[in-house]
Amino acid sequence: MYITCLDLEGVLVPEIWIAFAEKSGIPELKRTTRDEPDYNKLMNWRLSVLKEHGLGLKEIQNTIAEIDPMDGAKDFLDELRSLCQVIIISDTFTQFASPLMKKLGMPTIFCNSLEVAENGEITGFKMRCEQSKLTTVKALQSIGYETIASGDSYNDLGMILNSKAGFLFRSTEKIKNDYPDLPAFETYDELLNAIKKELK
Repeated sequence: MYITCLDLEGVLVPEIWIAFAEKSGIPELKRTTRDEPDYNKLMNWRLSVLKEHGLGLKEIQNTIAEIDPMDGAKDFLDELRSLCQVIIISDTFTQFASPLMKKLGMPTIFCNSLEVAENGEITGFKMRCEQSKLTTVKALQSIGYETIASGDSYNDLGMILNSKAGFLFRSTEKIKNDYPDLPAFETYDELLNAIKKELK
């Protein structure tokens, strides 16, 4: 029995923080887990930048409302879900992901939550568990599932390397060079065909 575990941002939808950086005119917010492997460090830095500029959840949600899934993402997801169970495992937050899930046909997502003050300021964040992607994959394996995993960033490597099959998708040249044994794909057709081979 297989479950495919997919990253969200950079795989199915554009990077939320990059879109918000462009919309808000704050280029330093373009930094993502492709650049910074330590997610807690990255998020704490992001929250300090938001506070400095007086920006909160509402402004980010307004940007997210304008984000659409990547071309072909929903069709890919629909076909994959017809073949096996699929869970999106993301380090994003429910307050960011909910509108995007509607556009993707309401797939299952495991993510985290933000702590938000009454005035809309994001005051902190609560991670679901430590190393959430790796921990989730190991938990699924412990209840009898074989996992297939795909993502694009440093924080996806745990689940990719510890799954029966793992694939990089639209990753950086640095990550591809650092992990030359991992198959790396650029199109949904390539990724879907690779997963189909594992499911046979």
